[in-house]
Amino acid sequence: MLRLSQPKTLEDESRQLPLLIKSVTDYAIYMLDPEGYICSWNPGGQRIKGYSAQEIIGEHFSRFYTPEDVAAGIPRNNLRAAAEHGGLSAEGWRVRKDGSRFLASIVIEPIWEEGDLIGFAKVTRDITERYAAQQRLEEAREALLQAQKMEAIGKLTLGLAHDFNNLLTVILNSLDVIAARTAGNDNIASPLKAAIRACDRGALLTRQLLTFGRGQDLLSQPTHLSELIRKSADLFERACADQVNLRFELSDNLPFVLVDRAQLEAAILNLVCNSRDALSGSGQIIVRTSAGLMNNPLRPDSEPSLHACAEVSDDGPGIPAELQAKVFDPFFTTKEVGKGSGLGLSQVFGLATQSGGFVQLVSSPGQGATFRIWLPAGMEKDDGEGSQDTVR
Repeated sequence: MLRLSQPKTLEDESRQLPLLIKSVTDYAIYMLDPEGYICSWNPGGQRIKGYSAQEIIGEHFSRFYTPEDVAAGIPRNNLRAAAEHGGLSAEGWRVRKDGSRFLASIVIEPIWEEGDLIGFAKVTRDITERYAAQQRLEEAREALLQAQKMEAIGKLTLGLAHDFNNLLTVILNSLDVIAARTAGNDNIASPLKAAIRACDRGALLTRQLLTFGRGQDLLSQPTHLSELIRKSADLFERACADQVNLRFELSDNLPFVLVDRAQLEAAILNLVCNSRDALSGSGQIIVRTSAGLMNNPLRPDSEPSLHACAEVSDDGPGIPAELQAKVFDPFFTTKEVGKGSGLGLSQVFGLATQSGGFVQLVSSPGQGATFRIWLPAGMEKDDGEGSQDTVR
C-alpha cells in the first residue's frame, strides 16, 4: 500500500503531542504544577468547563470542584492519592464557569522527573448525559417491575374476588330464605340482620377488590374533575374532623376525562379519609385539580399526553420510603387492626388504571403526603379561562 508522506508539521515529533491535545474537544486535558495550579489548557477544557486559556491558566484547579467538596478537602486529597498510588480515577460533580454542575469522569496522573514530582496530568470527561440516560433506564426498569407486580397481584385478586363473590351470593340467598321462613321470630331476627350486614360488608370488599383487579364494570362518562369535586365538597368536609382544615383549589381550565363518577368520588373520599387519619386530629388537607402533559409510568414507552389531575395532599407525618411501594397492595395497611381493610388505596389504584391513568405518590417523612390521580383527556378542553376557585 502506498503511504503518503506526512506534512512537515507532523514529521516534527515535538509538535505531535501539542497538536493532538489541541485537536481533542471531548476531553479537558491540562497540566497542573505540584500544588495544583493550572499550567496548560486545551480546547476541550474550554468547551466542557467554559474557561478560556487566558482566564484559567495560573488558577488553582479546585475552582472546578463544588463548594462542599472543597470544604471537605477533596481536591487536595485527590492530588495526594494520585502521587501516592501512581494515579487516580474517579467520578464526581464539578462546576462550570457559569455555575452549572456536571458529572465528570477524571484521571490524574503524577509526573516524575529524576525522582521529583514536577506536576500532574489531568483528563476530565463530561459524563452527565450518560448518567442521565442510566437514571432514565433505571427508572423505566423500576416502573416496569412495579407494573408487572401490580398486574400479577391484580390477576390473583380478580380471581379470588370472583370466587368470593359467588360464595357471598349463595350465603345472601340462603339468608333471604331463612328470613322469609322465620318472619316474626325475634330470637332469629337479630343475628340474621348481623349476618346480612356482614355479607353486605363482604360485598363491598369484593367490589373494591374487583376495582383493583380491573374486573369491575365502570360507567365511564365525560367528567370535569373540578365540577365533580365541587358537587361532592360537603361529603368530603363531613368526613374530616373539626380540627382538620379542608381546602379546595380547583382549576376551571381542565380537559374532560372519561371516568366512573361514583368510583372517582369514592376514590377521592378514600384519600381524604386517609389524610384525616394521618393527621391525628389536626392539620390541613388540600384537594386540588390541575392539568398537564404526562407520561404514564405504567407504560414507559408511551408518549406524554394531556391528563387531568385530582390531588389530595396533607401536612401530616408522611409515608416512609420503604412503605411507598406497598401502599397500593390489597390489604396492606399501617392502621390498627379493625380500623382499615387496606383496600382504600387499592380501589384508587384500580380506578385510575382501569380508566387509562395512573396514581402518583409524593411523600417524605415529616413533609406530608400527596396522592395524584392522573386521568387521560377524553374530550377537547372546555372554554374555561384557567381561573382558580377556592371553595371553603
